[in-house]
Amino acid sequence: MDDREKLPVIIRHWIGHNEGHIEEYRQWAERADALGFAGVKARIAEAVKEIIQSNNLLKEALKELQAL
Repeated sequence: MDDREKLPVIIRHWIGHNEGHIEEYRQWAERADALGFAGVKARIAEAVKEIIQSNNLLKEALKELQAL
């Protein structure tokens, strides 16, 4: 498999990997909140938003590759 073939496979892997962590991060945000760390919860929630945005960009890149 050359790099042209690998690139979409790798991007799909990254997207799936990120999605696999999102729910875990949300659970830990709630745990942090329950421990009285509202600021930590907010930072984790912000990180989740950034991960979702990253995945959106990766999905756009994948669409661009598929259009070629």
